[in-house]
Amino acid sequence: MASVAQLKAALKEALEKKGALGQIKARIRTEVFKALDDQSEPRPPLTRENFLINELIREYLKYNKYNNAAHVLTAESGQPEVSLDRQFLVKELNIVEGTNGKSVPLLYAILSHFLHDGKEESTQNTPARMTLLSYPKQNFGKPPK
Repeated sequence: MASVAQLKAALKEALEKKGALGQIKARIRTEVFKALDDQSEPRPPLTRENFLINELIREYLKYNKYNNAAHVLTAESGQPEVSLDRQFLVKELNIVEGTNGKSVPLLYAILSHFLHDGKEESTQNTPARMTLLSYPKQNFGKPPK
């Protein structure tokens, strides 16, 4: 007969394989945060700029599967549970997406634009064309050679 420790280990392994364990942990953290959150201390107002920045960050977090951080950001910032449509963000931020930029978060395009000194701008009257010139498809997080 299996011991309690073996049953716990098997249950944990099964939940990890399904991806449910991370979701359960994230939900618990969010609920603990909500319970401990001091509502008497006012937060700064959720301005248009903060709202858009939070959405960019949330898109980045979800893309990289930082689901726990995304849940906490949503709870702590007061963002709506439902994310904004990407096309709304593109329009609000005046971004012209390149063909390869639609599969990654907008923060990558913005970063790429500024890393390349805005060389993608054509004229002053048109929005900056933000594309992913050298998005690191591999070796992400590893130091460059």
